[in-house]
Amino acid sequence: MMDWITAAFFSILAAGFFVGVVVGLTGMGGGALMTPALLFLGVGAPATVVTADLTAAAIYKTGGAIVHKREGSPNLKLAMWLMIGSIPMALLGPHLVAWFTDDIDELNHVLVLCIGFALLLAAATYALRLYVNLVRVRSGTHVDDDDPTIRVVPTLLVGMLGGLLVGITSVGSGSVIMIALLMLYPGLSAVKLVGTDLVQAVPLVLAAAISNIALHGIDWEILVPLVIGSVPGTILGATIAPRVPQSFIRRGIVVVLTMSGVALLDKSGWAPLGKDETHPMLIAGVGLAVLLVLPIVWGFIRKSQGLPMFGSPTVAELEDPDYRPGVVGMRKIDR
Repeated sequence: MMDWITAAFFSILAAGFFVGVVVGLTGMGGGALMTPALLFLGVGAPATVVTADLTAAAIYKTGGAIVHKREGSPNLKLAMWLMIGSIPMALLGPHLVAWFTDDIDELNHVLVLCIGFALLLAAATYALRLYVNLVRVRSGTHVDDDDPTIRVVPTLLVGMLGGLLVGITSVGSGSVIMIALLMLYPGLSAVKLVGTDLVQAVPLVLAAAISNIALHGIDWEILVPLVIGSVPGTILGATIAPRVPQSFIRRGIVVVLTMSGVALLDKSGWAPLGKDETHPMLIAGVGLAVLLVLPIVWGFIRKSQGLPMFGSPTVAELEDPDYRPGVVGMRKIDR
């Protein structure tokens, strides 16, 4: 046991705690932050890291799902249809990658590529969610509907895509599926949206973990400190969430996701970036562009909706599906 107490042990524990706090604060960023953090720490091969991350996520997400279930917040019928689509694909996804790769080196190369693209997709879904909410606020047509008619085929497809993504990369159970639910069921309140996503995410992540464990085994020297760090981190984050401005944290997550995605693609030798060298200045430039340029782009998008470039509704207000504009001029009015 004492052989485990190394610098790597404490690095993993610290990474787990930090990401756990972010998950508790915002409800997003679990696999999308944990997996690249472990990869950049160099504590294991991509397949090993994905397996450990999924197993830890199945543990710490269960607590959040139980809380939401007790409060009656999830839409269980909607969660059921998502799980029908996602669980089989989460079980199949890792095997598909293994079948189409010849050896462990090629497998790890493909996984790094897939994770890099998945991180960029997760960052893009955040921006898409803001745009969907902006259009909703401007139209003034939002109607609460916490028990919507289930659109079976689209819901199954969302579950299948999310399951495949999570099974292969561990990314997407919160970010990608969440935006899909928001677009399919815009009447769901914020608490129903988060509760439904959490309830379906637990069996999804568990299925993905089981499939990856069957293929790659599990590295306890990664999993144990990851769980020790992430569980109290998640609890702490959830406790202090009401007193922390989440919009700044979530925007920070988008910057980190984008830089991490590009960095992993660069590390994998993705052809457009060149196979024989890394590009740290490019990665830094991408982060700076996301931080400085995107707010200006967002301002022009606001103008296209008839709003000033900056001001209300703020990003924090738009992140809340329950937000209703309280000032005339926030929504379009026929004159």
